[in-house]
Amino acid sequence: MSTPIALGERRALPPGRRLAARLAVAAARVLAALPPRRIRTVLKLVRTGARPAAAAQALGARDAVMAVSARCAGRHCLQRSLATVLLCRMSGTCPTWRSGVRTAPFRAHSWVEAGGRPVGEPHPAGYYIPTVTVGPAHR
Repeated sequence: MSTPIALGERRALPPGRRLAARLAVAAARVLAALPPRRIRTVLKLVRTGARPAAAAQALGARDAVMAVSARCAGRHCLQRSLATVLLCRMSGTCPTWRSGVRTAPFRAHSWVEAGGRPVGEPHPAGYYIPTVTVGPAHR
C-alpha cells in the first residue's frame, strides 16, 4: 500500500551549494544503509570541531537537500536528516540528529533539531520519542 505525498516547491540553488547538497545526499544514502550504532559512530566523528547549528542554518541545509533530491523531499526521513547534518557540517556547524518512534500508531522517524526544536517538521517537539541522539560536541 502506498501513501500519497505532495512534494514541496523545489527552489534553485547556486552551483556550489547544489554540488555540496548532492554530495551530502549521496553520502547520506550510504550512511542510511548502516546499522544505527554505526550511524551514531560516524555522526560522532563528523561533529568533531563543529559549533551548534542555528535553526536558520539547519533549515537552509534541509531545504537544499530537498531541492536536489526527490527521494529526500519525500518519505526518506533518515536519508534527509543525515544529509542535512552532513551539509551543515560542510559549513562548520552541526545540528542535533535524532531518530525516534511513536507508539500509537507506530511510526519511526528521523529529524534534526536546532535550539531544542525540530527543524522543518510538521509535528511539534515531543511528538516522537527519541531513541538515538547525536548532538554537537560540547567544547
